[in-house]
Amino acid sequence: MAKSLTVRHITPGATVPPRRSRVPASATRTAAGREGAPLSAVDHVADFYGAYTDALRDRGRGQLAEALRHHYLTPDLRRRLISWEAVHARDGVLRSTDVPTSWRVDYDNSGTGHCWSRVTLVREDGDGQPRRTHLVVRSDLATRRISDIRTGVAGPVRGSRERPAPPSRT
Repeated sequence: MAKSLTVRHITPGATVPPRRSRVPASATRTAAGREGAPLSAVDHVADFYGAYTDALRDRGRGQLAEALRHHYLTPDLRRRLISWEAVHARDGVLRSTDVPTSWRVDYDNSGTGHCWSRVTLVREDGDGQPRRTHLVVRSDLATRRISDIRTGVAGPVRGSRERPAPPSRT
């Protein structure tokens, strides 16, 4: 009696995770093309969160993460984050002790020399369920540097008829 073999067809160039590995679904998803503009404050925020989460995941909180903070964040925000982190024992940029498995940045509002972006960070809890953190990030339009990070959602999605409220000072 011959054993039956399981045959898997693999498309050339495809990556197949090892069996029984715990790879998040977001890691195997095919990403759409990405683009950005160096003068866009929202793209600057997206570039920062992408590079910062990569640096933390790859190397932990070290020289690269600090260099990214120095490049993308205003000196005043860096000082405030140090104080916030001492009180809360979490990363002030992520508002968490965990590194997200994915992130999303959307334009929210702009005025008086500032731009507000909504940042959604997704983490998986112990059961593999997604847990989202919503941040409101303010950028200075003159420098594109991030000048404030707050927890919460600033307003409705762009294109809705409601007027977004400015971020609260929590």
